[in-house]
Amino acid sequence: MAGLAGRFARCWCSGLLRSPLQVPALGLHMGSPAMQASQKDFNNAVSQVKLLKEDPGNEVKLKLYALYKQATEGPCNVPKPGMLDFINKTKWDAWNALGSLSKEAARQNYVDLVSRLSASSESPSPEAPAADRKQPESDSLVVTSEDGITTIRLNRPAKKNALTTQMYHDIIAALQAASRDESAITVLTGSGDYYCSGNDLTNFRNLPADGLEEMARSGAALLRDFVNCFIDFPKPLVAVVNGPAVGISVTVLGLFDVVYATDRATFHTPFSHLGLSPEGCSSYTFPKIMGSSKAAEMLLFGKKLTAQEACAQGLVTEVFPDSTFQKEVWARLKAYSKLPPNAMRISKQIIRNREKEKLHAVNAEESSVLRERWQSDECMNAIASFLSRKAKL
Repeated sequence: MAGLAGRFARCWCSGLLRSPLQVPALGLHMGSPAMQASQKDFNNAVSQVKLLKEDPGNEVKLKLYALYKQATEGPCNVPKPGMLDFINKTKWDAWNALGSLSKEAARQNYVDLVSRLSASSESPSPEAPAADRKQPESDSLVVTSEDGITTIRLNRPAKKNALTTQMYHDIIAALQAASRDESAITVLTGSGDYYCSGNDLTNFRNLPADGLEEMARSGAALLRDFVNCFIDFPKPLVAVVNGPAVGISVTVLGLFDVVYATDRATFHTPFSHLGLSPEGCSSYTFPKIMGSSKAAEMLLFGKKLTAQEACAQGLVTEVFPDSTFQKEVWARLKAYSKLPPNAMRISKQIIRNREKEKLHAVNAEESSVLRERWQSDECMNAIASFLSRKAKL
């Protein structure tokens, strides 16, 4: 945790915030506790923060920051940052709010807080194997099984089905469960007018205590696991693209077996605009599907394709009129779901197995490159600029 202030300043770049954060009520024990945490206890707690299995959120990370500063340096002793320096001002306010709290009390409060966080993030007791546990419900994802079809539906229509970090975990869990259930076909689609608007860029605000480097490391690992689920999925996998698709929701389409789209869908991969690079194995699948020149136009320059263009280039299987899209697609899928499921699995295995090793290697390389891109000034500035423009709309 040494040098934490510097890492926070680098990670929570001011351009990623539209307005100053409200400093939370810390709810700390301001009196002297009967038992004081030793320096060893404090050092152990500092180390334990790095091992937390779940992101505690920005409010808790501010508490940890303030308590750490108070425990190591005493009451706030630096000038208050300017009003426009939102990030450092928020951190200063959190530290200053501890007032004259002694180092010993701050150290105890820090240890107590980390202890509660560690307890809440412990894995559930092994009363049942992970494969047999009920999948956790999610407001942002709806999973249903009917007529031999498991449907995974992105369910953030107000946010254009933008993917949060938690949704990545939920989709992985849903795909893993669908690979083992009795359905013949698995479908991914969206609620509302959008299929998916890509990553929710506010993910960049929810940084772990270790800062940008840890965010990039864990993000790359999560992305790799996410894409691997599509590469390894054993059943026919169908994308029902009910509206515009952006970013990761487009790039993984090359790993689907069939892609049906409404005629109002569009396909956009604005990586260069955000200082990023391709993912979802698209650096390999797109040139193979549509040729290197067309793929470069999408992946390098961010050209947005209409549904008809995407179909002509081989990314989309078939396009339907929006007025009849849902009726036609689901009637067709219900018919397909009655085909012998084992025969479809075996056929997919024959079609896909030759390339699995290559796809996993591409995914690993893309994830590694993105880990570096996320830590670059070019990426941070591009995302900050995007959010700033969006905030003015």
